[in-house]
Amino acid sequence: MATLEELKQRITDGEDLDREAATQAAQALADEGVEDSAKAAFLVALAEKGETATEVAAFAATFRKLAVDPEVGEWAATAMDVCGTGGDNSGTFNISTTVSFVVAAAGVPIFKHGNRSITSKCGSADLLEALGIKLDAPLPVLRDSLRELNFCFFFAPAFHPAFKAIMPVRKDLAGQGVRTIFNLLGPLINPGQPAHQLLGVFSGAWVESLAEALEALHLKAGLVVNGAPEAGRMLDELSCAGSNAVAGLGRLGAVRGALHAADGGLAECEFADLRGGDVTVNLELLDGLVGRAGAKAVPDGLRDTVLLNAGAALWVAGYADDLKDGVAQARALLESGAVREWLDKARAFYAAL
Repeated sequence: MATLEELKQRITDGEDLDREAATQAAQALADEGVEDSAKAAFLVALAEKGETATEVAAFAATFRKLAVDPEVGEWAATAMDVCGTGGDNSGTFNISTTVSFVVAAAGVPIFKHGNRSITSKCGSADLLEALGIKLDAPLPVLRDSLRELNFCFFFAPAFHPAFKAIMPVRKDLAGQGVRTIFNLLGPLINPGQPAHQLLGVFSGAWVESLAEALEALHLKAGLVVNGAPEAGRMLDELSCAGSNAVAGLGRLGAVRGALHAADGGLAECEFADLRGGDVTVNLELLDGLVGRAGAKAVPDGLRDTVLLNAGAALWVAGYADDLKDGVAQARALLESGAVREWLDKARAFYAAL
């Protein structure tokens, strides 16, 4: 078995790692006995070379195996995750989290995997906690939540103990502004291993590679997406502002290229419509989206962007025939009050614990 230093030298020499070598590297990074300096040097070298789909898939497979098993296999074949890599520094509303509520209200089991935000004022975990959804719920409660709500949240720190061995290095490199393979891995290492995924990535350059990586993880269907709402800006989700790059996998493997709001039967909007804020602001926007009495109106562009992503998610999950059908279903769920009722039920479920 090659050492991390030897693997780093191969990378420095311009060699891409095959699946076996990349697996060895991931295992070494998770080993507390390996020096942090060696881990940092390897991650920097890998980033400078440029990670391949094979390397990303091998890392994802390794950390999936090292994750705590939530024992949700009975749902996995029909479940999905809707999330992004983060790192787009866009300051948008919690679009993917809201989409997960819409899709759960449609009956799709949602394995939401996430963490507190580092780069935004309100991450998925922050919003969920404000709604009363317990981040530290024990495994039996998570399974009951799936039965009652078609939803559970896997709080990443509780399910990835192996990350403790790499966290000091990640924090140090992040402080230096160095992006590593770990900035890509979050959405790929969902401990529940759902068979469907709508994955947003912070750069269009990664759309194809992450689709290849998810394909290697044997998902039934998925879409990897990146939004370009205006010049010089990227989003790790679909947007009705500007254009989007998409790459499908599994059942949607033929889906490639650009996607626009009109493809979902929606109007284009301005990027400013998608702005969010802190937890209080985003809760107010969520209330407006689900039609809660007395809530402030939300921009049409934000509502349409939620519908675009929810429509894509329902399409990926096999609940819609195509994107437009998914958007129509998502609109009906919002306008009928079904999503508002789902949120009320979720609050009551967790309040009763």
